[in-house]
Amino acid sequence: MSEECPVNITLNILNGKWKLLIIKELLTGKKRFSELKKAMPEVTQKMLTKQLRELEFYGLIERKVYTEIPPKVEYSLTSLGESLKPVLDILHRWGEDYIKNYKNL
Repeated sequence: MSEECPVNITLNILNGKWKLLIIKELLTGKKRFSELKKAMPEVTQKMLTKQLRELEFYGLIERKVYTEIPPKVEYSLTSLGESLKPVLDILHRWGEDYIKNYKNL
């Protein structure tokens, strides 16, 4: 498969167990690291940090640091990240259909 294949590029950007779940959480609004961690208790702090950095690198999320004590950091979707909402909606519907019709095959 060519490196310029759009599906390959998309999969490379979204590769990782937690990235789509992070995006799903941020579709409801800004979140602090602790809120994301609470929503995904199975993810380690190290992995969540790694996935957030990669999403920020690709321009899908924005990290805002507030200069206060203690420091406060919020994550939010960029317009590019928000453009994934229809993709997540389709994945959600597919998952519902799978659970309903195929899970016990």
